[in-house]
Amino acid sequence: MLDKLLMNYELAFAVILFGVGLCTLLFHRNMIKKIIGLNIMDTGLYLLLASMGYVEGAKAPIIEDLTNIGEVADYINPVPSALVLTGIVVSVSVTAISLSLAVRLFKKYHSLDLDEIYAIARRQEKEVF
Repeated sequence: MLDKLLMNYELAFAVILFGVGLCTLLFHRNMIKKIIGLNIMDTGLYLLLASMGYVEGAKAPIIEDLTNIGEVADYINPVPSALVLTGIVVSVSVTAISLSLAVRLFKKYHSLDLDEIYAIARRQEKEVF
């Protein structure tokens, strides 16, 4: 059991990263900590995709000589790498929007704790009506 875990250490580490990020996302009330937890989850997922796409001893799928193509199994699958790059771009965008929303929430409610923000918003809603 331990030898299989050591052989697939990148997969185990990806699961650990995803779990840490998920626990941070679920159990912390602070917006910044939730955003960091989401980024840790993303990192675990990208590590998983990148490790699944790697094949030991395979070549990049760049063919220079059409007469010597070889077998399909001789090349690395480029799709996981493309998914990781696309995911990183999306993750940076989501992080930027999330941080900007956290700044706006802090300016309005003077707190980043979700329970406090919810209580203040409910109190303000009752005062209006």
